[in-house]
Amino acid sequence: MRLTTFSDYSLRVLMYLALQNERLATIQEIASAYAISESHLMKVVHQLALSGVVETVRGKGGGLRLALDPAQIRLGEVVRLAEGEVPIVECLSGEPRCSIAPACKLAGVLVRAFDALYAELDRYTLADLVVRPNELKRILVHRPG
Repeated sequence: MRLTTFSDYSLRVLMYLALQNERLATIQEIASAYAISESHLMKVVHQLALSGVVETVRGKGGGLRLALDPAQIRLGEVVRLAEGEVPIVECLSGEPRCSIAPACKLAGVLVRAFDALYAELDRYTLADLVVRPNELKRILVHRPG
């Protein structure tokens, strides 16, 4: 089982912002901290802003910050948002119908497995990921030189 890069980046952005709660952060600095693409992060931040998890401030001196307290942001919700409503396997999409569907138990097993994954993620919040902020900041935060 593997989550998409979009989910991974969504969680990374939120962790970074949780560490920068006293100021606005930029996509450029987040991309630099994680050595990932700014263009990918722009899409991630846009989706997080649409969902109300992140607030963006435009203009000179603008940037982004968390719109909610980290303890209010459930990891399962973030991953569900990032992963979207795409069926986990083709046979659950309805079209085309798999020839063995009437006798196959695979889809049910996979649905239960993903339900278990999301149930576990729902047990945790963003706050749980940043319980050692000083150590994380030392590793992550890019300080212009």
